[in-house]
Formats: sequence, C-alpha cells, structure tokens
Amino acid sequence: MPTGKPQPAFVLVRPQMGENIGAAARAMWNFGLDRMRVVAPRDGWPSASAVAMASGAGRLLDEALLVADVPGALDGCHYVYATTARGRELTKPIFSPEDAMRDAARRIAGGQKVAVMFGPERSGLENDDVVRANAIITVPVNPEFPSLNLAQCVLLTAYEWRRAADALPASHVHMHNTQWADQVEVEALAAHYDARMDEAGFFYPDHKSAIMRQTLRNFWSRMPLTQADTRLLHGILRQMVRWKDRGGGGA
Repeated sequence: MPTGKPQPAFVLVRPQMGENIGAAARAMWNFGLDRMRVVAPRDGWPSASAVAMASGAGRLLDEALLVADVPGALDGCHYVYATTARGRELTKPIFSPEDAMRDAARRIAGGQKVAVMFGPERSGLENDDVVRANAIITVPVNPEFPSLNLAQCVLLTAYEWRRAADALPASHVHMHNTQWADQVEVEALAAHYDARMDEAGFFYPDHKSAIMRQTLRNFWSRMPLTQADTRLLHGILRQMVRWKDRGGGGA
C-alpha cells in the first residue's frame, strides 16, 4: 500500500519506454514519493523492463494506477501542474520546480489533492494535455538543449518536493460550505460550455475552431474553482439556454 503521507501524484502521460518508467519510479522513491499514475504506456503494462530498471522501487510499479487517458489520470485532483520545456501559446501561471513544489506543499497542507504531469520522452505533453493543467512547470535549462529525459524531470521535481514537504503553509483559503472543485468537476463544466457554445455557433470560423476550444478549456483550468462555483456556472448556462428557447434575446 502507498504510504499515508500526503503528497502529489506523478502522472506519466503516454511514456514510451519501460526503462524510463522504472527510472522514474526509482527517482520518486529516492525522495519518498509513491503515487504514480501511468497513462497509456506505448509498450504495454505491466513492463518487465520497468521492473528491472526500478530496482528497489518496484513496489511503486505494482501499485501504480494504469489509466487510459489524461482526464482519468486526473480524477480526484484539485490542482494540476504540467511539466514542459517548450513555449506554449497558452495563458497559464509558470513555476520553476522549486516554486511549484512549494506551492504544491501549501495546497496539500490545505487539503487539496495535487498532480504533476510528465509527457512522453520524444515530444513531451501535447497542448490538449496542458490545457487540463492549472499551471506549468518549466526547468531553467540550456536553451540550445532543453530536452530532459523523463526520469531526469521526475527526479528534479521529486527533489524539490522533498525540500518543500516540511514547510508550513504561508496562507490558506477559508472554505464556507464548499470544497475545491476537482478535475472531474472542471472537466464536466468545460464539456458543458463547449457543447453549448458549439450549438450556438461560437466556434467560428472552422479553421479557428480548434484553438478557440483550447483557449476556452484553458480558461477553466486557470481559475481556482470551488464546487459552488461550478454549480453556479452550470446554472447560469442552463438558464441562458432556457431563456433563449423561450424566445428571449435578440441580436
């Protein structure tokens, strides 16, 4: 069983080689992390090469959560970081690994469940993955050679988590009759608005539709939403649709 100490989940998105998954597990366990989620590994699961590379950290692989897609991997999480070395045409908070893990420690101390996403070795996370994150982690590497091995990136982040894990939270948010919305609730809200905006012809012209959808999805991830917020926003959209169906509005 995983240890009981609160900590972030590390999500390996579409990893390509079992050896890298095993090395990531070993890096995590070096710093006391044992919550691994693996999304659609290219070479299948379980992986003998991952077990061989993990050495004494094989328990993490035995207990790793295997999921089919990113939304499933983020189930139950309230705040998500995406690691990426490439510039993104997305408006999001950007952290160094040190500042990100300090932020994560404060959030976890306040009762939130946090995840960190790591992309596949060859190309990293896709924009459709990154829009589901609330913030980005970027390592200050050599701009002429910015690519990090998956296990290296995991190691850097796990090391900074270990440094921040015992720090006291500097502040907290008082929650009145609500809790932070998790990723499933945010995903449902995003899908609701995407569907209704599509029906309304908002995603126009067609050649701009994909980037408009990404921008809207990124908007929801960037906001610190509570469960009460999501219920309110669902209700606003439902009422607007009903009002239009009753003949309200004009131009």
